[in-house]
Amino acid sequence: MRRDSFSWRTHRLPCPARVVRWGHYGAPVLLFPTAGGDCEEAERHGLIGALGGLIDAGRIKVYSVDSVAGQHWVGRQHSPEYCSRVQNLFDAYIHEEVGPLIRNDCASDIEIVTAGASIGAFNAVATVCRHPDRFRAALGMSGTYDLSRYLNGRSNDDFYFSSPLHWLPNLAEGWQLDALRRRMVVLASGAGRWEDIGESWRLASTLGARGIPNRVDDWGPRYDHDWPTWLEMLPQYLARLA
Repeated sequence: MRRDSFSWRTHRLPCPARVVRWGHYGAPVLLFPTAGGDCEEAERHGLIGALGGLIDAGRIKVYSVDSVAGQHWVGRQHSPEYCSRVQNLFDAYIHEEVGPLIRNDCASDIEIVTAGASIGAFNAVATVCRHPDRFRAALGMSGTYDLSRYLNGRSNDDFYFSSPLHWLPNLAEGWQLDALRRRMVVLASGAGRWEDIGESWRLASTLGARGIPNRVDDWGPRYDHDWPTWLEMLPQYLARLA
């Protein structure tokens, strides 16, 4: 399996940018790590291996980034305002730097599928919601979609505009909402240990109220908030979305 890595300095992040790509051809998939993860997390946990059939067949190329914003949220070493700022800048980094890198690597203006688990699911969905002109579908697995728990009761504009649960209900009619209504968001979750499928249903309600196509897939109590669940989920969904 072909594997390449990219790194550069960016003013949008408090650390160097890093991207790893697996595959040689196919639909581009941007995979977001869990909260504390890095761009190689998916490989270490066997997720890239689980996608090996799709990658080797040239159906998908998988790209992954460091969970810069997620690491700030769960580290609790910075103020909620600073973490919110990093989250908003992380979105700009994905749109302005990672997206162009993927399209250049594919030598195409192709639209990108996003995916992720836990806080990675938040980033996957938020990216499509904020940039439906460049990203065409999102798969959120075992999603953590309401990050307001990290704010200590102090909301701010950076957080508001980063969180689909908060800004989507107030999004005015226009090109962005029109484009979102031509996209798809899949929210898959188990109902086992450490899962809260209620977060997926709440986001689905927010999306549905604005006419954005989505669905919630309940995998049942045998599936926990853990890597074995995501190793089973991701290949099945990407085989349909890619």
